[in-house]
Amino acid sequence: MRHNLLMGSAAAVLLGMLFFAGCNAPKSSLKKFDGYFASGAYDKSVEFAQSKLGKGEKNKREDLLWTMQLGAVERLRRNHETSVNYFDKSEELLNEYDTHNKALDTIGSTVVNENIVPYLGEEYDGVMVNTYKALNFMMLKKDDLARVEFNRALDRQRRSKEKFAKEIAKLDEEIRQQEQSQNGSQVRQNVENPQVDAIVAEKYPNLDAFEAYPDFVNPFTTYIAGVYFNLVGDHAKAVDLLKESYGMVRDNRYVAEDLAVTEKVLDGQQALENTVWVIFENGLGPTKKEIRLDLPLFLVTREVKYVGIALPKLEFRGQAFSSLWIKAGQANYETLPVADMDRVVQTEFKKDFKGILTRAIVSATIKAAAQYALENQNSSGGSMVSIFMAVYSFATTAADVRIWTTLPKDFQVARFGIPEDRLVRIHPSGGTPFDVKIPDCRNAIVYVRIPFAQSVPVYDLMTY
Repeated sequence: MRHNLLMGSAAAVLLGMLFFAGCNAPKSSLKKFDGYFASGAYDKSVEFAQSKLGKGEKNKREDLLWTMQLGAVERLRRNHETSVNYFDKSEELLNEYDTHNKALDTIGSTVVNENIVPYLGEEYDGVMVNTYKALNFMMLKKDDLARVEFNRALDRQRRSKEKFAKEIAKLDEEIRQQEQSQNGSQVRQNVENPQVDAIVAEKYPNLDAFEAYPDFVNPFTTYIAGVYFNLVGDHAKAVDLLKESYGMVRDNRYVAEDLAVTEKVLDGQQALENTVWVIFENGLGPTKKEIRLDLPLFLVTREVKYVGIALPKLEFRGQAFSSLWIKAGQANYETLPVADMDRVVQTEFKKDFKGILTRAIVSATIKAAAQYALENQNSSGGSMVSIFMAVYSFATTAADVRIWTTLPKDFQVARFGIPEDRLVRIHPSGGTPFDVKIPDCRNAIVYVRIPFAQSVPVYDLMTY
């Protein structure tokens, strides 16, 4: 009877293994979506992303990820109303996840892996959702709604530092709770194992080799909000935002000009007019890949057949072009960087990494302890269950590689006076030039998006 019970347990484990073996389906889904996007098949990208959304009122684990992807692609297709609708859904999910019970997520991620947890979004996700909504509303001539979205984006940035501090405290509490469990001593030993630190440092040599923006701020959001508030006459708020922007990108002379001009406008010395801003949303931001590590855990014995962890690692992609050259009248201008999304993403990834690593080690410890306990039941049934447990451990050791893959690599800007003929020629470095005619207006923004060097440039023209 004991043997039958063990075999029944083995069958249950095997069924669980088969069920959870697909727990890294997001990796293959993102790869397929990115393939369509990279080929310029935006319609297929949209169709595929839509197929991944939950139907009816029930949300799926990756709905937030796919609504953000859809919002970005529809912006690229210049379907601004549709883009707003998808980003509205994204924001609804972000707000819901702000009050999400993460205790059950911790249990699920340690027993299986982090892919079983809904994609909750990063702080920069929320900031960019509101920023893109604001830009959509600017294009749709709905400035009151654009103001709301910029204020929300700026508020998210303000609150992010507080949230990060709470997350660090929460991680420490998770470790303390694990210490009180049956495998508590092994968990602490493995989390603090210097050999583990050495292995991780070898695989992540550049984790600290970057300069973070202060207080986890996205400089593009701060800058473009400053430009917007300037255009709609809120010059006092614009000055504050442009000062903050200039503090982060002091080498950008256009940001310095924006600040200097806005201070004069605020003092009544001049008006804001006859200005064109060219915003260049350039290339594509990072993706994540999975790497597997075999760990020297303290539980490892010959009886434990597999102990390993899977971790995400950022993979950085290239620019579409190094810059845009702009001819306006007899003068030439080159766009300069205002924000590096790689740095924004890397900043948050580094902040999250300790928790990701800790949960992976805890999960591996629990699974290794289960293998060891089953192997030492001294029966053929126990040995077989242990084998199934080893297979389960391998099948469910998967990194969470979910990430918003349609964000750009960087944002650039140029500003200059409207030429007399109102014709602006934009020439990507090494690419094909195109012309933009500035209509009768006081000021204008030409917002250019080029994801790949081979893609056709898309631009929005916003006039004020």
